Amino acid sequence: MTTVAAYAAPAAKAPLERTTIERRAVREHDVLIDIKFAGICHSDIHQAQEGWGQAIFPMVPGHEIAGVVSEVGPGVTKYKVGDRVGVGCMVDSCRECENCKAGLEQHCTQGNVGTYNAIGKDGEPTYGGYSEKVVVDENFVVRIPEGLALDEAAPLLCAGITTYSPLKRWGAAPGKKVAVIGLGGLGHMGVKIAHALGAEVTVLSQSLRKKDDGLKLGADHYYATSDETTFKELAGSFDLILSTVSAPLDFGAYLGLLKANGALVNVGAPEEPISLNLFSLIGGSKTLAGSAIGGIAETQEMLDFCAEHGIGAEIELIAASEINEAYERVVNSDVRYRFVIDTATI
Repeated sequence: MTTVAAYAAPAAKAPLERTTIERRAVREHDVLIDIKFAGICHSDIHQAQEGWGQAIFPMVPGHEIAGVVSEVGPGVTKYKVGDRVGVGCMVDSCRECENCKAGLEQHCTQGNVGTYNAIGKDGEPTYGGYSEKVVVDENFVVRIPEGLALDEAAPLLCAGITTYSPLKRWGAAPGKKVAVIGLGGLGHMGVKIAHALGAEVTVLSQSLRKKDDGLKLGADHYYATSDETTFKELAGSFDLILSTVSAPLDFGAYLGLLKANGALVNVGAPEEPISLNLFSLIGGSKTLAGSAIGGIAETQEMLDFCAEHGIGAEIELIAASEINEAYERVVNSDVRYRFVIDTATI
């Protein structure tokens, strides 16, 4: 066991505070990672505040982890000391079910083991990336390619794969029209990746406040959803709409923006249920779907794609002492576009 410093929420809705946690000794297939940077995802806040249901406390959030391998177990074959690596939203799965064998570990039928706010196979709670070090099985570690700065790579482990996976699955490509709802931590990555995939990209945001940013990030068009003419002007325009916001939307209105056979895919997860008139789906044979991160192999594919295209997150680097302030700013949409903790400050 190794004792490391971390920032934890002692209880639901309580401010995070500096503490120490125990990391397990390195097992045969484990990798010990010196965490260099950890992104702050809105889902960290949802879980620390029990917005998504009962949680495990004390909680050390953080599933956007970038660091350097400092020790490997005797059976490790994929990594060596000094390698630049990342850890995303999960650290284990059953590895034997149909989904795991198909590279869909995120949909493990036994339930994947979350990087934090979960119970590992050893019966111990998992603690995330707001800490100095983490021990993870090599099969749930990915390689961060040279050319990607570690601080800008950290958010790719959630925000990057969460947008890359549905954009690939629903065919974002040259000749396709893709809209991204929301230009936040997820949305800005969706714009960058959709643009790199060759799609014509439109941002749908509440206001035009971030229009200049959106166009710089790769959007071809930018519309305010608060303007009622937007929904008339863009009716039937898009092959794919990616919703990255965690607020309940008027899904009927957004489905009206799709072409026939188009898809509206949700990666934002509102805490409240939605209501929907199914005629907005039936007319035009449209799809309303959801998507959650990606498997380990697809996460590696995403990192390699981002390195090839020079894509990193737009970040604001903060000290660990600023985490609680950062949480408030995320809730108020006051970040461009991802807070990343310099874990040397823990």
